Amino acid sequence: MIGLGAGAAAVSLAGCGGLTGSDGADRAGGSRPGGDDRPGAPEPEPSKTARPIGDGSTSFTGKQPHQPDRPVPLEPGRTPPQFVVFSWDGAGEVGNGLFPRFLDLAKEHGAHMTFFLSGLYLLPESKKRLYDPPNNPRGASDIGYLTDGHIKDTLKNVRRAWLEGHEIGTHFNGHFCAGSGSVGNWTPRQWRSEIEQATSFVKEWRTNSGWTDLESLPFDYDKELVGGRTPCLLGQDNLLPTARELGWRYDASSPGGRQVWPAKKQGIWDLPLQQIPFPGRSFEVLSMDYNMLANQSLNSTNAPAHNHPGWRRQSAQAYISGFRRAYETNRAPFFIGNHFEQWNGGIYMDAVEEALRHIAREKEKGGDVRLVSFRQFTDWLDAQKPEVLDRLRTLDVGQEPAGGWKNFLKETDGAAVSGATAGTGTGSGTGNAA
Repeated sequence: MIGLGAGAAAVSLAGCGGLTGSDGADRAGGSRPGGDDRPGAPEPEPSKTARPIGDGSTSFTGKQPHQPDRPVPLEPGRTPPQFVVFSWDGAGEVGNGLFPRFLDLAKEHGAHMTFFLSGLYLLPESKKRLYDPPNNPRGASDIGYLTDGHIKDTLKNVRRAWLEGHEIGTHFNGHFCAGSGSVGNWTPRQWRSEIEQATSFVKEWRTNSGWTDLESLPFDYDKELVGGRTPCLLGQDNLLPTARELGWRYDASSPGGRQVWPAKKQGIWDLPLQQIPFPGRSFEVLSMDYNMLANQSLNSTNAPAHNHPGWRRQSAQAYISGFRRAYETNRAPFFIGNHFEQWNGGIYMDAVEEALRHIAREKEKGGDVRLVSFRQFTDWLDAQKPEVLDRLRTLDVGQEPAGGWKNFLKETDGAAVSGATAGTGTGSGTGNAA
């Protein structure tokens, strides 16, 4: 972690903290066919045709429930939907109730999210020597291992998340961000080892724990896993060749992006955290809770409480401002990253909830706002005509289409048209360290 830069340069880095348990100890950190997402609806259950995979840690239960309709190409003259992706790094439940809190919130508003599960969160500490991290001692980790009870809670919530339509990606394992063992120094071969270990800890938690009385995870992880986010947004260049070989469809590890329509990098959709307005400041900040913290409290996770209300409002308004800038101009997808943490009194969790509720209200008022997972958004991208995506990519941050959407996306001979009118624009959030 690094501190604030001088002048107007914002610190923009991915959060690196481990999850904190309730005892204060550090821990490792459209439409709804196929089911009912209404509050109070029965809990989803896997199909009766569940088939165990391997040791029964996971199982095939059929098509995932609560998925949107199959995406179709954007029709000429139509306004693109406003996609919003809320994602969670680590995705462990350690007794603070944050995982089920946001599952409940998502269910209330018909939202889907992506949970980047750290493989170590399903590996008992007594078996930590099963983990052989690249360029680090066997069993080492820069985040703590979960207690057995918290592993069981995490399994319960991951299972629920998938059955309610959310995506389970990966945050890999040991979260190494510094020194010679940093993920920023790993080779493509070392990334493959890390991924194989992360998936094995998910696919073999029953063998590693000896727990035979718990329900299996209701998905085939080899098929479910199509993307991830690296620790501290480090190492993407060497990760991507391996991700492509594994058939991954996207990566969310780019060290800072802008609110524009995405493109592919090395054949993989590049879906980065984005620079968004930071109310009251002259710079922009990355769209992640830890980046708010780094700029507000110089990386302190327990700053004086009298600062908390103002910081909570500032963080919520940053997310809302980022959403509105895209929604009212170029309709670029909006990506938000989070951790299940109670930093600075839990204000960032409250800010994320406020932002999600605000965005959901726009959807409920009839706007074509879609709160989706990265996988669902990637499905939509892959269904579009290349020339339409090329056209959308000509719109800069805060730019409206010239002549309105009806003219901007009318049928052409396939050549990209660059007409756009200046909107709110953007400052250059210069600090994009990871």
